[in-house]
Amino acid sequence: MVYLFLAPGFEEAEALVPTDLLRRAGVETSLVAVPEGPVTGGHGITVQADLPLSGVSLENASLLVLPGGGVGVANLGKSDEVRRLFTEADARGIPIAAICAAPSLLGNWGLLHGRNAVCYPDARWESQMTDATLHPDQGAVDDGTLTTGRAAGSAFDFGLRLVARLAGEEMAAKVAAGIHYSA
Repeated sequence: MVYLFLAPGFEEAEALVPTDLLRRAGVETSLVAVPEGPVTGGHGITVQADLPLSGVSLENASLLVLPGGGVGVANLGKSDEVRRLFTEADARGIPIAAICAAPSLLGNWGLLHGRNAVCYPDARWESQMTDATLHPDQGAVDDGTLTTGRAAGSAFDFGLRLVARLAGEEMAAKVAAGIHYSA
């Protein structure tokens, strides 16, 4: 199960595009509300999440994902439970992913030491990517169990990387062809 966490102010494209691509690939994916209930993104789109935060189980997790959006990231960062889940998942070797401003949370939580990563190309976010080697010229970067994405414009690159991680390169190519995606 992929868990993608939504907090008020999340960046809609960075949450919904990867979710759509994963589901097209047949990967079970749940949107998680932080806090419980419908969640409104940074551009006024309200999403009914599949689960409350209390419904997340690392026992069946294949991937945890954080979308960006400055306000959404700040709200996710206020959740001790989100931090605990990502820290524990990383320690267990469960893949984690974040896009745009959200990789800064991983940096603040000490999860980027010695890893290659990308985030929104701005000093505000890059300064929080402690101990990571940044690749601002890339739309998405994989490093072991970590996948990071640059920004909303990279949502398809990021989402297809997640599909490749969980369903294989062939499925990622099939999903990309099905939506007429070209890099």
